[in-house]
Amino acid sequence: MPLELIFLGHSAFKLSAGDAHVLIDPFLSGNPAAPHTAGLRADDIPATHVVLTHGHADHLGDTAAIAQRTDCVVHAPFELCNYLGEAHSLSKLEPTQPGGKVALAGTDGFAAYTQAFHSSSYEGTYLGPCCGVVVRLGGVTVYHAGDTALFSDMKLIGELYKPDVAILPAGDRFTMGPEHASLAADFVGAPVAIPCHFNTWPPIEVDISEFKPKKAEVKLIEPGASITVG
Repeated sequence: MPLELIFLGHSAFKLSAGDAHVLIDPFLSGNPAAPHTAGLRADDIPATHVVLTHGHADHLGDTAAIAQRTDCVVHAPFELCNYLGEAHSLSKLEPTQPGGKVALAGTDGFAAYTQAFHSSSYEGTYLGPCCGVVVRLGGVTVYHAGDTALFSDMKLIGELYKPDVAILPAGDRFTMGPEHASLAADFVGAPVAIPCHFNTWPPIEVDISEFKPKKAEVKLIEPGASITVG
C-alpha cells in the first residue's frame, strides 16, 4: 500500500496509508512554517496516532488538542506520556523508550524508538530522553531522527530497520547542520532523505543546498506538499 508523506513544516509530518493517519511531532499552531490549509490545521487534521520524539514545544505542539478531538493514540517516551496523562487527561497513551517497539493499533505497522542526542523538557519539566523514531506503515519504513546530533549508531539503525525514508534535522545550532546531516543520511542508508528543522526561525537558518548525501536522493518538500512512497 502506498504511503503518503506530507510535510507540515519545521519537524512535523503526516504519514497516511489507508485509514491510518500518523502525525509525527505535530507542531502546527504558532509554527511559522506550517501550511495552515484546510485539512492540515490543528483543528481539522485527521489523526489515528500521534508519535512524539520529545517534549520541546516545537515538537509537542498541538498533541493534546489533536488527541482530545480525534481520540487518537499517542506514542511517546515514558515521562512524556505521564505528563500528557496528568496535565491533559489523555488516556490512550503508549509509553516507550529507546530500543522499544510498539504496534500501531489498527494497523500492521509499528513505532520503534531509537536514541537521539538532544534534551527534552516543557516549561521547565523534565520529560525523559529525546528520541528518534522508526515508523512502519503501509509496508513503508520511515526513520524520523528527531532533534539530534550526528552519531555513528545511525548505521545500526539503518541495518536494523532498513528504512525507505530518512527524515533528518539540518538547521544547525540545536541539531545537526547540513554537513553532518549529509553524513547521517549516508550512515542510515535510506534511498530517500528529507531535511527538516531548518529555516523556521533565524537561529536555524542554513544553506540547505549543503545537504548533499552521497547515497540518497534528497527530497526538499515545501510545507503542505507531499510525496508518495511504495
